[in-house]
Amino acid sequence: MKTNFKNISSIIGFALIQLSLIIFINGCFNSSETLAQKNEGKMEYQVNKSENEWKTELSQEEFDVLRNKGTERPFTGKYDHHFEDGNYKCAGCGEILFTSETKYDSGCGWPAFYYADSSKVNYIKDNTFGMVRTEVVCSNCGGHLGHVFEDGPKDKTGIRYCINSVSLKFEKDTLNNSTNKSD
Repeated sequence: MKTNFKNISSIIGFALIQLSLIIFINGCFNSSETLAQKNEGKMEYQVNKSENEWKTELSQEEFDVLRNKGTERPFTGKYDHHFEDGNYKCAGCGEILFTSETKYDSGCGWPAFYYADSSKVNYIKDNTFGMVRTEVVCSNCGGHLGHVFEDGPKDKTGIRYCINSVSLKFEKDTLNNSTNKSD
């Protein structure tokens, strides 16, 4: 039997590239566990609804992200490049989570914020997809929002909340005459 070394080396090369990508991605997204450790154990939420109630109230995409921890495709969300003055609320329960004052363009493809009130969000250790990350959920209803990373603006908090647009509803600030915020 003749061994085809060209095919074997191609397969090994491809496997090494995949392994390298996994290691690289894990390193980029490996965030501190200290935030997640704040919320160890079972969390209870003020808003408790059945799966059928959530399905009735949310769109299919909102349900997939908020209740099933899905993720919208990068650069597709309506709030990625949205910079009006106002508040970003949880799409599941209406709790104010972020303000436009802390939003910035990180280039990651999802809305990014450098600050969240710790009473408004909970942190959960997330080991999915071979990565160690910190998931961010609404502290009022438990809806999945996204993840938090330690690669945010160094002159602010150094934190980047990477949040799915579909997890948010925007409420425009009607008291401020300015309609757009510059980056």
